[in-house]
Amino acid sequence: MRLRSLKLSDAKDYIITALLLIFAFALAISRHQGGIDTLRTVSVTSLSLLEEPLANIRIYRQALNTNTYLQRQNILLQDELSRLRAIQQENEELRNLLGYQYRSDFDLQPVLIVSKQLNGFNNILTVDAGTDDGLKEGMPLVTSDGLLGKIVLAGSNYSQVMPYYNSLFRVSARIQENQANGIVSWTREPFGDLIMEFVPKTIPVDSGYVIETSGSSNQFPPGIPIGRVIRTEPEQGQQTQRIYLEPYASLTDVAQGFIIKFEPDSSIKVLQEMYNQLFE
Repeated sequence: MRLRSLKLSDAKDYIITALLLIFAFALAISRHQGGIDTLRTVSVTSLSLLEEPLANIRIYRQALNTNTYLQRQNILLQDELSRLRAIQQENEELRNLLGYQYRSDFDLQPVLIVSKQLNGFNNILTVDAGTDDGLKEGMPLVTSDGLLGKIVLAGSNYSQVMPYYNSLFRVSARIQENQANGIVSWTREPFGDLIMEFVPKTIPVDSGYVIETSGSSNQFPPGIPIGRVIRTEPEQGQQTQRIYLEPYASLTDVAQGFIIKFEPDSSIKVLQEMYNQLFE
């Protein structure tokens, strides 16, 4: 086999061809690098445009989780605050009761109000003390603020109390500022005012005057606060006026109080019975 001899002209062509190939390859590489750079720029730009909404979604989800956590914490804090307020109110009530017991000259029996029926005209309360504790029918129930009612039924361990919000409740009362006497009852409006009747029109009565038990009926001891005057109205065709008062002691909030171990004066009771017999 004969080898073809390499001529100088042929080598020159090969060299030129190789240089052209190298130049073309370099040119291709340079152009390809520009395309890569362009693609990279487009990719980075696209990713930067997508990153912002994705970040916003991530922040929104974090905000939702944080909001849910804060809502739960807020519920827990509100519950804790409610319990603390209830404890504070109970402590204040107990302090007031202890102060009243210390100042009072009455023989007092502490009681808890274990049930309330305040949704009609013949409302009733039940307290956790009875005849075994020395309680009797007719004894008044009070708080440090004032009168709540009187015992109408006394069992051995429990008693039922007729509150001032009862259609049958009556108490002899007087105006502290001028000693005018009258009878206090309920207007029958749910959780409304009390009313004092049989006070002459000629007696001046202003808002803020204190109404208290008079002791005239021999059923309650005198001086128990009942309420304060809020307004007065003249009775049509009568020489008397109606005095509306706001009770001092709240039936809706009260949970405990005192039974005053008061018994009517037997000598006065005998005289009343003798007087009644005169007209029989």
